[in-house]
Amino acid sequence: MLIIKQVLRQSIVGLAVLVGLTVVLGAAYPAAVWGISRIGSASAEGSTVTDARGCVVGSSLLGVDLTAPAGRPDPYLHSRVVGSADDPFAPGDPSASAASQQGPNSELLAKNIDARRDAIAVREGVAPSAVPVDAVTGSGSGVDPDISEAYAALQVPRLARVNGRSVADVEAIVARHTSDRQLGFLGQARVNVLEVNIDLGLLAPRCG
Repeated sequence: MLIIKQVLRQSIVGLAVLVGLTVVLGAAYPAAVWGISRIGSASAEGSTVTDARGCVVGSSLLGVDLTAPAGRPDPYLHSRVVGSADDPFAPGDPSASAASQQGPNSELLAKNIDARRDAIAVREGVAPSAVPVDAVTGSGSGVDPDISEAYAALQVPRLARVNGRSVADVEAIVARHTSDRQLGFLGQARVNVLEVNIDLGLLAPRCG
């Protein structure tokens, strides 16, 4: 009888621990994590960016390099490139994100950088030496949403010309979407490519 009582007592204790842990770890903890995530719900939902109509057109954290149709003038502000072994201008698309694994002594990397520099110089009508470093090198993720002020400034004359705007107007748009260094001293000032393109009216998604 004593053994039965001990087994029964231990079973009740074990059941109580199981129920308690289920409540705490299976309900309370997930609910707390979900609740905290709602404090910054924009980032929890992908840091989405909307246009003037409220249509979601992308993410402030993921860059997508838009391309103009073949043979048409290029109206877009461009981000950093992704690149690949066979295409130095592989589009900046989340599905194409991948590290190149090319080091500073890589002949392939040097070849791609030269190809990018020459192509960007032709596109913007400047000398290759005027093309900034971030224009020809990819970010670690391959989907960096920002570019340097120098790369944005290089593209301003083309954006103004193709979009039928004044240079001052485009410069003002770029300035509105330029963020300073983090905490005032970390990194460099940066321009969000997607937000500039939206402000230029270049994205017209279909949404209800």
